[in-house]
Amino acid sequence: QVQLVESGGGSVQAGGSLKLSCVVSGYIGRGCGMGWYRQTPEKERELVSSSMYDDTTSYSDSVKGRFTISRDYAKKTLDLQMNSLKTEGTAAYYCAACEIYRGGNLVGYSYWGTGNQVTVSS
Repeated sequence: QVQLVESGGGSVQAGGSLKLSCVVSGYIGRGCGMGWYRQTPEKERELVSSSMYDDTTSYSDSVKGRFTISRDYAKKTLDLQMNSLKTEGTAAYYCAACEIYRGGNLVGYSYWGTGNQVTVSS
């Protein structure tokens, strides 16, 4: 059984940094990509960053240049370094693994963590 456990969230002032970590227990193949989503009560879940099966990384425009995703296959971890945080970055952040595609489009992931709150104050 695959489980994803996030850690590293918390509160920070705008302009500060936080690092989120996700540890995978159970087996997921190297062909499984992973990603970080975030969600607030007012907005739909947003894909913030992903590390694809071929190690290609991508970022949403809202975090590009400030966030860095990294994956360690040996340690089975996925990290998200978040710098220059903005108040709009306040959200619950979710780790996800193993993409689901429909019609060639990424529509979700098979496995999810329970979420980790990040609060950015002004």
